[in-house]
Amino acid sequence: MYDSESTEKTALTLEELQQIDHRARRDLVDVVVAQMLSGLLVAVICWVVAGGAAATFSLGGTVAYLLPNAAFALRLWVSTYRPGGASPELFFIGEFLKLVATFLLLWLVASVGGDQVQWPAVLAGLVAALKGYVVLLLVKGSRAKRTVRVG
Repeated sequence: MYDSESTEKTALTLEELQQIDHRARRDLVDVVVAQMLSGLLVAVICWVVAGGAAATFSLGGTVAYLLPNAAFALRLWVSTYRPGGASPELFFIGEFLKLVATFLLLWLVASVGGDQVQWPAVLAGLVAALKGYVVLLLVKGSRAKRTVRVG
């Protein structure tokens, strides 16, 4: 049923592996920067629309996701320098810890802010950080379309 030639594995050269690692490191940094910029943009919008307190709480929501995500991205970035990279088990443990840290930071925002918390602003900042990669995809996608040449 299967042709033995079509199922052979192709080994990557050392140069190709290094290119993949370099691109992975660059993409990890790009995602964190995009999330930070998205959160800052939402904070500016909150400041214009609802004032300084809303901007502060928006930043609280952004930081609640951005800090754990940046720490996780740093961990993945470091693992690109190790032979074999990050294991799937460590990746899932890291994702779980990232979620726990985000929950704890949101709890801290609620505890410190008390009755003054402006939840729409917190949620706007959180969503901006969560979806910051979409901005990155839009920007990189438009950049890729400009560089592709037909013909």
